[in-house]
Amino acid sequence: MAFMKTLTATAVGISFLAGTALAQECAPSKWGADDEIGSANLVTPERTLAATKLIKQGKSVPLGIVIDAKTPAFPPRGLSLQVVQPNQQGGQTLFAYNGSYNDDLMQLWLGIGSQIDGLGHLGQEGMYYNCNDEKDFAGITGLTKLGTHNVPPLVGRGVVIDMAAHFGVKSMEAGQFFTAADIQAASKAQDVEIREGDVVLFYTGWTDAKLGSDPVAWASGEPGTSEDAAEWLASQNEMAVGSGTWGVDVVPPEKEGRPFWGHVVLLKENGIYILETMNTGPLVREGIKEFMFVLGQPRVRGSVQMIINPVALY
Repeated sequence: MAFMKTLTATAVGISFLAGTALAQECAPSKWGADDEIGSANLVTPERTLAATKLIKQGKSVPLGIVIDAKTPAFPPRGLSLQVVQPNQQGGQTLFAYNGSYNDDLMQLWLGIGSQIDGLGHLGQEGMYYNCNDEKDFAGITGLTKLGTHNVPPLVGRGVVIDMAAHFGVKSMEAGQFFTAADIQAASKAQDVEIREGDVVLFYTGWTDAKLGSDPVAWASGEPGTSEDAAEWLASQNEMAVGSGTWGVDVVPPEKEGRPFWGHVVLLKENGIYILETMNTGPLVREGIKEFMFVLGQPRVRGSVQMIINPVALY
């Protein structure tokens, strides 16, 4: 399939990136050499209390999408769900009142659908956030450092910036990127102030336009951030950066041989979490620009990334 070929080529590009990018001297995180949670350190009682004041209407929106076995994902990711009735075959009953029950089993990759990329997800030349060498922490049975189970609840102020509106379109196109200057112009025009510790989400129209009608096209590419956009966002000390697209970075990449460079900038170099396939459309359609963001992800020890359903309250 076309999207498999495109994404496989992108995956090869990631390996190429690691082998060709110039090594940078590793420096300990500003939160200390032993830190494992990066920008989650920005969650404070003061910011949490301030975020509660953004709830004006008492409404909430799930930022996660519904996923199933047909949801396209970065190859070879996928999922398989089975509903079973253990030990109830042949008319067996387990309870005196003839009750029965269903259980479910799932085999899946944790990087499918709406997800958080942990700090152990993507590195450069074998080095990850806070000078962690993959040889020391990336085991087959789970990460011994930087696992998403370490991440405390991410609670704070969220903002959404409509990049499709900035370009005057319903949906941006695959391979179309927005720069730091675009973000600044869009946020100014839309009266969205970006502050330290925020969760900054972008709406491009891509998922609304393509996921349901043309999932192959949706997964074959995407609009997204340029390299300087990632650098600028990192300089603003955000808690997380996300988008309604499956990879946040533009695909095909802005610069050949450097796919997902924004992941390197945000995750490895700055410890800032990435939120992918966020359901930002409902917020944009209601004219919501800022909200209280709440995420408590499943705590699977040693996980690299995690399927999530954060909530926007406004």
